[in-house]
Amino acid sequence: MATSPSPDVQSLSYEEARDELIRVVGELEQGSATLEQSLALWERGEALAARCEQWLIGARERLDAARSGAAVE
Repeated sequence: MATSPSPDVQSLSYEEARDELIRVVGELEQGSATLEQSLALWERGEALAARCEQWLIGARERLDAARSGAAVE
């Protein structure tokens, strides 16, 4: 498991959060982490998944706004 400090989840772009989430899932699937490490990875993964969802919701809202704006014209 990486020992470098992880950046704040809220500062990550969608792509950064997605890529780190993939890495975290891979580490969990290996099953070589201790229980404490696995819990920390799980918590990080949950936060990363929520960040990705925030980005996707924001993108959906922007698309919906663009569509409704285009329909009004």
